Amino acid sequence: MPLVFRRIPLLIALTILVGACGSGGEVKDPRADLVTDRVAGPDGKTHLLSGKASWYGERFQGRMTANGESFDMNAFTAAHKTLPFHTIIRVTEVESLKSVVVRVNDRGPYGEGRVVDLSRAAASDLGMIRRGIVSVQLEVLQWGDGSRVEIPGRIHHIAELNAEN
Repeated sequence: MPLVFRRIPLLIALTILVGACGSGGEVKDPRADLVTDRVAGPDGKTHLLSGKASWYGERFQGRMTANGESFDMNAFTAAHKTLPFHTIIRVTEVESLKSVVVRVNDRGPYGEGRVVDLSRAAASDLGMIRRGIVSVQLEVLQWGDGSRVEIPGRIHHIAELNAEN
């Protein structure tokens, strides 16, 4: 029997063994506050998240965000735990179906059960200032590069997307 045919059972056994070592493809959130319906990664395909949104504003105005920018509560920005910096997301409030487009430039939120912290401007557009926390769905529109450098023109692009809503 040729050597190639004698190695086939070994290859099959190794394939089964390696396959059994996987995690089943589930993404686990250690705090159990992130629900993901991810069908793809940073290749631009559908990526939906749902959970609670909160907002932050005046107390943080001018402070440095996680990507090195100065926080501007009047800009359409957001904090997310894991999405790359400069990722553009549509945030839809699930009850009213109002939506806003923001750019991720910070890390958070740190409140239990929350998936995104919005700037005051974005929260105002969603009508959530008084309520403080609302249920939302996030949709990635454009994946960011994760850089810590401010990209000129991004905020103007976001304002144009919001004008289309």
